[in-house]
Amino acid sequence: MSFDLKTIVQTQIELSKPEQKLNRLIDQIEQQKLLLASWQEAKDEIRAYSQKALMPAYRDLYNTLYAQMQCLWNSQSAYNLSKSDAVQVDNKIQALAQLLNDSNMLEQYQLDEVAKLHAYYAQAQEYAQMKKNKKKVMDLEEDSSWPDDAIDDWNHEPYQQAREQAKLKRQQDKQAQAEKLVNQSLKTVYLKIASIIHPDREQDEAKKIEKTELLQRANEAYEQEDLFFLLKLQLEIEQSKHASNKGLGAEQIKFYQQALEAQSQALKQQIQQLIDSLVWSNKAKIAVQKSKGQLNIQNLYKQIDADVSAVKQQLKAEKQRLMYMGKESGLEMLLEHGVL
Repeated sequence: MSFDLKTIVQTQIELSKPEQKLNRLIDQIEQQKLLLASWQEAKDEIRAYSQKALMPAYRDLYNTLYAQMQCLWNSQSAYNLSKSDAVQVDNKIQALAQLLNDSNMLEQYQLDEVAKLHAYYAQAQEYAQMKKNKKKVMDLEEDSSWPDDAIDDWNHEPYQQAREQAKLKRQQDKQAQAEKLVNQSLKTVYLKIASIIHPDREQDEAKKIEKTELLQRANEAYEQEDLFFLLKLQLEIEQSKHASNKGLGAEQIKFYQQALEAQSQALKQQIQQLIDSLVWSNKAKIAVQKSKGQLNIQNLYKQIDADVSAVKQQLKAEKQRLMYMGKESGLEMLLEHGVL
């Protein structure tokens, strides 16, 4: 038995606005399913190409940055740096430690050294911030012209973090709600289909065989959590059952719209997660975003090649910077020109 959900909806002589929206959702999900399949089919090839092209370049770059961090750390005791220069060096070491801390490009012994420095600077920054905050509170308490709630104004970072966390929670709640609706709709649609087409209730042998095959396909779709397939199947069954051109009822349209929107949201999330796992270069991500997720593997390879070239250029510059860091006169020159 063949069926096409879009064709079924288009059998109505005149589509109402809700039915037109349903039709657009159908087209959107069909495109999303094709796009997801394209990315899934190409993922192994993309990963292999990226590993071969990008990983060696990034590994060399991160090892050079690690060498810079070690060189600068040793320079603090080896050279007689001014207070302002020492602050610049500390800031650079801290930035490098933060960058390298989550890297998977370094050896374990290197990661252990990075972790120590990262923890040291994190504690130092926390202590400095506490002193700064305490001083601000004391200054505000001495100034009676400040309103009572002004004491809290200095503590802006926690408020910013709270807003970010709240935003993330809203996104997570929205995704969880979509997944819950998909799961609820999946079971609801499957049970309704099973109750209508169960072969044990059919007396006609030919129809019984047909319904057995149909139920098997519904079982497979349910196991694969393919809500879209079940929705299309249910629509066809209902259309055949009623043999009517009166159109879908308002409650039916509302249910299908909610279920399809949830399915579309789930597919969008799957596509984005897959893209994020395959494309980590900022330029490549921008290219994918501009194409609205459409897969053009040759263009993606060109972008990966361009990224490799950019990393190699950065590597060349970082190695030159490392060479200057190794000498006191070279480090002073970097500090003087603000290019540390």
